[in-house]
Amino acid sequence: MPRTSQVLLDNRPSAEAQASNFKMDTSDTAPLQPGQVLVRHHFLSLDPYMRGRMNDSKNYAAPQALGAVMIGGTAGEVVESQSPKFAPGDKVVGMGGWQQYSVVGADEPGALRKVDTRQVPLSYYLGAVGMPGVTAWYGLTQIIKPQTGQTVVVSAATGAVGSAFAALAKARGCRAVGIAGGPDKCRYAVAELGFDACVDYKLHPDAASLSAALQQACPSGVDGYFENVGGMVLDAMLPRMNDFGRIAVCGMIAGYEGRPTPISYPALILRSRLRVEGFIVSEHMDIWPTALKELAELVASGKLKPRESVADGLDSAVEAFLGLLKGRNFGKQIVKLV
Repeated sequence: MPRTSQVLLDNRPSAEAQASNFKMDTSDTAPLQPGQVLVRHHFLSLDPYMRGRMNDSKNYAAPQALGAVMIGGTAGEVVESQSPKFAPGDKVVGMGGWQQYSVVGADEPGALRKVDTRQVPLSYYLGAVGMPGVTAWYGLTQIIKPQTGQTVVVSAATGAVGSAFAALAKARGCRAVGIAGGPDKCRYAVAELGFDACVDYKLHPDAASLSAALQQACPSGVDGYFENVGGMVLDAMLPRMNDFGRIAVCGMIAGYEGRPTPISYPALILRSRLRVEGFIVSEHMDIWPTALKELAELVASGKLKPRESVADGLDSAVEAFLGLLKGRNFGKQIVKLV
């Protein structure tokens, strides 16, 4: 059995996450027991939720354990199998963590699934045709529930979730508007992802200025908003919401480093009779097959053109993750391990 390099959580951050919170290690891979498979990871997914798991505080899931391999989605190949469900050479996705190899129980629910790489690249199963894409699908179709002709907006529009949002919204006849940071990201949002407009939040020093720009981009108001950021962006969006609008809350990256993200005018929720609902996509596994089918079809048809930021090698994972938290990635952030 091979030795595997790993990234462990060494200590918890007191404020912003730092490289010193992590530690590299190497260990032997355990021999396979009946029903287990050995997976060599080709790609590792880096996602904002990981920052919340680093804290030892109440969350929707248990905190990341100290001294343990960092949690994370992986895509790779079965190299050895003691299960009739998988054979060497099968391409699979799972939650193998920040390491080169993992031993997985093939019978554990949701632990590992085969994927078809003939039309969808393997790495896309960590982004557009994986958890982030399904997240966009759920928030749009199950919470926002847009009608043809309505305006929907997503923050972090060129990230892994936002990238899928535009194609899904356009397929439902909506006007799709993105919020992103920088002219390059906004151009990409319109030219490649299919957004009707994109607002550059970096041009605006405060919520009032950003809200005015959103009013120009959304002259008929906003019927549905997909929240990934919080803070100033949410403050800017609330005045633009139409009566009975829906807000799907997926993330609050503005507060992931421990800073509070209060809402300046919560009375707007009442005034406009808004529906605001947070969700965790892993709690809705029943919709994944339907969502993944549509997302794969959008990629295969060229209607969804996701972009990836690729870090090379496991030793680059920590810096890539810290950059993700500051918005330095362009598209889905992954680490190439093979």
